[in-house]
Amino acid sequence: MENRPFITLTTDFGNKDPFAGIMKGVIVSINPSVTIVDITHNISPQNVLEAAFTLEMSYASFPHKTIHVAVVDPGVGSARRPLLVATDYHYFIGPDNGVFSRIYHLTESLTVIHITAEHYFLPQRSSTFHVRDIFAALAAGMSKGIDIERFGDPITDYVTLQEPAIISSSNNVVEGEVIYIDRFGNLMTNIPGQKINVSGNSEPGDRLKVVVKDREAPLKKYYSEAGDKELYSLVNSFGYLELFVNSGNASSDFGINVGEKVGVVLP
Repeated sequence: MENRPFITLTTDFGNKDPFAGIMKGVIVSINPSVTIVDITHNISPQNVLEAAFTLEMSYASFPHKTIHVAVVDPGVGSARRPLLVATDYHYFIGPDNGVFSRIYHLTESLTVIHITAEHYFLPQRSSTFHVRDIFAALAAGMSKGIDIERFGDPITDYVTLQEPAIISSSNNVVEGEVIYIDRFGNLMTNIPGQKINVSGNSEPGDRLKVVVKDREAPLKKYYSEAGDKELYSLVNSFGYLELFVNSGNASSDFGINVGEKVGVVLP
């Protein structure tokens, strides 16, 4: 039996308005056999970088040849281009505003196509709802096996976001920052565990010191290893250093937001 095609959706639409449901309606109207999976519709409004990190965390959990639609699109209706990104095993459709920045560097095989084949769009198009009229329609058409070369021509001048830097100093200090806060208030940084020689499976011990806002966050292996409501750190399931409070909210409890600097003093 032929595998059903998968399409994922990542947007900042939230759950109050009908936008996400309309996307799905367009997709199944064009291809009723597709399986649609919501990654999230709760990206912070217009936060393209948050969407980029969410895609990086999520895409590899899906079957090969999954089509990922990501639309956080403050430039909708402007001259920004619609893109189709083809990697070794996955496809991505969305606006050329940097939303795929975290995908571009994760693959050896990369083709980025400026979508110009307007006959795959819906006939009546709004300047404010491209996710319905362009992106959902394109994803549905592609899920029916249309060759990607028919959508447009490859480009190399696609937009990439200026991302927070990781700084390694000569005195054995690695500095990054908080890039994402989940619904539990856990604070994911942009510091990979590999950068500080720690994995999610290793015993952290006392080999290094994690510091944020002049406060030390001792390194643990898992959440419940912390026995009080103080600030701690671990390497999370995505391989990044994370700050947490066991059964608490690290962000609100300690007033830490996206952009807060985090330092790691290596042994």
